[in-house]
Amino acid sequence: MQAHRLPSRRGWFWIAEGFRLFRRNPSLLGFLVFGYWFLLLLLDLVPFIGPVAAGLCVPAMSVSVMNGCRAIENGQRVDPGSLLLSGFKTHPRVLAALGAINFSSWLLLLVVGSAIDGGTLMRAMMGSGVVDADMLGDARVQFAALATLLLMVPVLMAFWFSPLLVAWENCGAAKALFFSFIASWRNGGAFFTYGLGLMLVSALLPGLFLGLLASLSTTLFSFVAAALTLPLILVFMPTLFASFYVSYRDVFREEEPEPPLEADEGSSSQDAQPPDDGQA
Repeated sequence: MQAHRLPSRRGWFWIAEGFRLFRRNPSLLGFLVFGYWFLLLLLDLVPFIGPVAAGLCVPAMSVSVMNGCRAIENGQRVDPGSLLLSGFKTHPRVLAALGAINFSSWLLLLVVGSAIDGGTLMRAMMGSGVVDADMLGDARVQFAALATLLLMVPVLMAFWFSPLLVAWENCGAAKALFFSFIASWRNGGAFFTYGLGLMLVSALLPGLFLGLLASLSTTLFSFVAAALTLPLILVFMPTLFASFYVSYRDVFREEEPEPPLEADEGSSSQDAQPPDDGQA
């Protein structure tokens, strides 16, 4: 297992290749992605223990979706129902431990933000607070948001590849987190391009298009926005998950063996024979 250093332009390739995978089997990938979210939302509805249980299951559920991406790429015929829970069949305890660390990390980020702004940002994120201009203009809230974003980056780096390193490479939780962080660090340029590409596809281009429609006709804007929102989600979310798989495959792909060296044209066939041992 080796993390390859890729050029920055590969980040855009991850998105394009993710969309290509989605086009090969949109029904299977769509089922896995939205089944992933549906099961996590069901767990989250359980009082008290629901959010914790959902956090523990996130790595295994993500492995299930990645198993589907690999099956699509290899042209395998699989049962969607069994594939949705396939992530729980390989190293479930290690993946649960990874989920516990992940859940604790995000909880710690919220605690740090709350210590800075008195919990205003956390209440807004949980839906129990009102987001208004006064709150957004508060210097403490702005600093809390900035600090949370900065601390979020190393957490994302450590968890980006770690579930697949556990499930596919038999790594322990600590080793998987370490290798994921190092691989992300080595490919910072590709991840930067990847992030810009996601912003362009998911926000900037649709925003410019809808803004142009709004300037032409409010009625046309409302109609097109309502008509495109659901299809865009149904395409973008599976493509996003498929791009996660492509990034792993690209960074941790096996090196192709070098072709054997050909014999020199001037060498005779005797040069390739074993040396004479002196026997008749």
